Amino acid sequence: MASSTTFVIVGGGLAGAKAVEALRDSDFDGQIILFAEESRLPYERPPLSKEYLAGKKTLADFTVHNSDWYVDRHVDLRLGSPISRVDPGGHTVALGDGTTVHYDKLLLATGSASRRPPIPGAQADGVYYLRSYEDAELLDAVLIEGSSLAVIGAGWIGLEVTAAARQRGVDVTVVEAAKQPLLAALGETVGEVFAALHRDHGVDLRLDTQVDEIATTGETATGLRLRDGSMVAADAVLVAVGAQPNIELAAQAGLSIGSGRQGGVLVDVSLRTSDPDIYAVGDIAAAEHPLYGERIRTEHWANALKQPAVAVAGMLGTPTEYAELPYFFTDQYELGMEYVGYAPDFANVVFRGDVAGREFVAFWLDGDNRVRAGMNVNIWDVLDDVKALIRSAAPVDPDTLADPQSPLGDLLG
Repeated sequence: MASSTTFVIVGGGLAGAKAVEALRDSDFDGQIILFAEESRLPYERPPLSKEYLAGKKTLADFTVHNSDWYVDRHVDLRLGSPISRVDPGGHTVALGDGTTVHYDKLLLATGSASRRPPIPGAQADGVYYLRSYEDAELLDAVLIEGSSLAVIGAGWIGLEVTAAARQRGVDVTVVEAAKQPLLAALGETVGEVFAALHRDHGVDLRLDTQVDEIATTGETATGLRLRDGSMVAADAVLVAVGAQPNIELAAQAGLSIGSGRQGGVLVDVSLRTSDPDIYAVGDIAAAEHPLYGERIRTEHWANALKQPAVAVAGMLGTPTEYAELPYFFTDQYELGMEYVGYAPDFANVVFRGDVAGREFVAFWLDGDNRVRAGMNVNIWDVLDDVKALIRSAAPVDPDTLADPQSPLGDLLG
């Protein structure tokens, strides 16, 4: 494209940085402007609840590129510059001070934000969320040996912070409204694996339990008051009840927005929105998936890493398909796992290996015995076979699938 062409990227996370990388790697010689709401260079978020709190990584370790990288690639990097409005008709974005910037193509990579439910007491000092590096810094300062932490929510962030806190000698109580951790994502049996894991490490895990309010003394949080009237005393409270996509700009611009589990910016397989000159990636993108035959929106690191290259191809006039299987991972204590696929309406879960010993593979099957998703726990040589089973979309025999003596590759025919 001509050097007079301007591509604007809104979002200063991993996806935004990877979009810049893909543009220059594709020999795009036009102007690139990256608007970042945070004042820090784009960085990856998974380490915030994992290696950073565990003391294994610093911000520099998970910053995507240093400042010289952007300079060398002639990127107009505008940190601390949130966009307030998108005008698709005029092909402009507006900053908070009212100034506008023209674009020829626009990529939205605005990510997501921590859900902030209206819990009484949530505005008190000592109540924390985890989304940004600043959030992680604040948590890092209070997770002191001998202190106590109350966690609302036994999802991925809540459990990863809990594991890091326990390994730092912090007493942790986790309160979860569902009957098992990660119930919606993994189902009851796998949820019990994580419940046992945390209890084995001294976590006071309270399931099927509602929080009525965050207790305070003056303006400082002192714990939780539960619906049954009992109290959980704590020096700090973490609210970890999920995330919500930052779709306000897209909605204001009149782009098509989904609802329910597909809630997000509706994009096709090339990650193009309802406006042909605007693309969307990462947490906000509800993308048509060629394998699953429906739109999928997931808040996974892998999308932020891999979707930008596909969006960039479309922006450059050579559209392709984003066909990667959804993927995420977690590390908690001695448990490491990878999950691949998408199975919100699974009919059955088949286990292969030692579930009690936390060395197993789980498979989520639909009503036709097709593998729709799989998870390997402390087993590291099966991911490619699991992906192949999912992509084959062929029915499998559940008994053979469960038999560790039957190689997964043989199920592919």
